[in-house]
Amino acid sequence: MSLAIRSEVILCQRLREIAAQHRGKAAGENYAPVLLDAGESIKAVSEYLGHSDPGLTLKVYAHLMPSSRDRARKALGQALRPPEDSPR
Repeated sequence: MSLAIRSEVILCQRLREIAAQHRGKAAGENYAPVLLDAGESIKAVSEYLGHSDPGLTLKVYAHLMPSSRDRARKALGQALRPPEDSPR
């Protein structure tokens, strides 16, 4: 098992433990915004929170997701930025 996959499995397990301790909803209210702001997919957040359907997660937390326009603007800005070692 790769280190990245193992880390993700450990994170999922830990988030589920925290969710169980805080009755699920509180953990979601605390961790979903952080994960979504970091660019994690709604499917992954759904799995982390133990939701059986990513649609439920999307319905509850969609308002916290960065807009597609903002993400596209940032991605294009980075792609079009000249390399730092190139002459200006």
